[in-house]
Amino acid sequence: MRTALVIGTGLIGTSAALALAGRGVRVHLSDHDPDRARTAAARGAGTDDEPEGRCDLVVVAVPPAHVAATLADAIRAGRGRAYLDVASVKGGPRRELEALGCDLSGYLGTHPMAGRERSGPMAATADLFEGRPWVLTPTRETDTEVLNIALELIAHCRAVPVVMDADAHDRAVALVSHTPQLVSSMVAARLAEADETAVRLCGQGIRDVTRIAASDPRMWLEILAANPGPVADVLAAVAADLEGTVRALRAMDTAGDAADEEAAAGLEDVLRRGNTGRARVPGKHGSAPAAYETVTVLIGDQPGELARIFADAGRAGVNIEDVRIEHATGRQSGLIQLMVEPKAADALAETLRERGWSLRQ
Repeated sequence: MRTALVIGTGLIGTSAALALAGRGVRVHLSDHDPDRARTAAARGAGTDDEPEGRCDLVVVAVPPAHVAATLADAIRAGRGRAYLDVASVKGGPRRELEALGCDLSGYLGTHPMAGRERSGPMAATADLFEGRPWVLTPTRETDTEVLNIALELIAHCRAVPVVMDADAHDRAVALVSHTPQLVSSMVAARLAEADETAVRLCGQGIRDVTRIAASDPRMWLEILAANPGPVADVLAAVAADLEGTVRALRAMDTAGDAADEEAAAGLEDVLRRGNTGRARVPGKHGSAPAAYETVTVLIGDQPGELARIFADAGRAGVNIEDVRIEHATGRQSGLIQLMVEPKAADALAETLRERGWSLRQ
């Protein structure tokens, strides 16, 4: 691949362009808003000049509702040898292209499973897709050359190719991406009118649950409108669990001991099914989640503290498998949780104490 045209210079399009440009591909940028294309070009993602002739690859990175029309225009104009889109839904755009009578041999629907709460070209990074799944949805019509170019793009972005059926993909992202966004927003909405005293009690749990609620509502409205059926199916199942949970809690609040026991059993069932589902979420390197030991340390909020604790862990010869920080409200300190192999926990704790760190249970 020597040349590429990226249509749509938001977070995903500009990030892909940055990755391609960084690997020596001449990237041309196009957007309905010329200022966005110029911004992406200024960040080193390519040039906003029109390409001379056909490009090896055309990447369409526009909202789902506009994918089919944008692709159809590019295909009819012969702007590339291969055409990909990176929309978060796959079945609908392909059916729309079929209805428009386009030759689909040169087209492949794809979806990089990466993103951020921020959007636009200024939020883009060349390493956004590194290590992340990138779904490909080829059909029997897909030309082999197009599939090879798509794999080259994914390699340049250092992502991991995953082949799926388009409709199976849409059902999957409804479960693992679209519904979590809605549930996160619903929980965060409860905080909008909450008493300030309650908000000040927010800890790591509420921060984890509501992190993605900071995403752009307009962008998510477009995504959800393109995949409403599968998302509604998942939400209906969640709603059934919610309804049962509400009934159980009301019973515990008003009924006698027998009803309490029945209600508690219902709540325990939901919690245990949650344990089972959470255990299926892939862990490090895509493997099954490991049972790590957590070493919790008080850490100051000042420059160099994170580097110092990681360096001390290195002196102990311990690999940090995962890390999270819980910030203390109103204090210049927090707790850092270092997840390590169980056999390494004692050695790490001993070394950190010797180096002057204050450990917590």
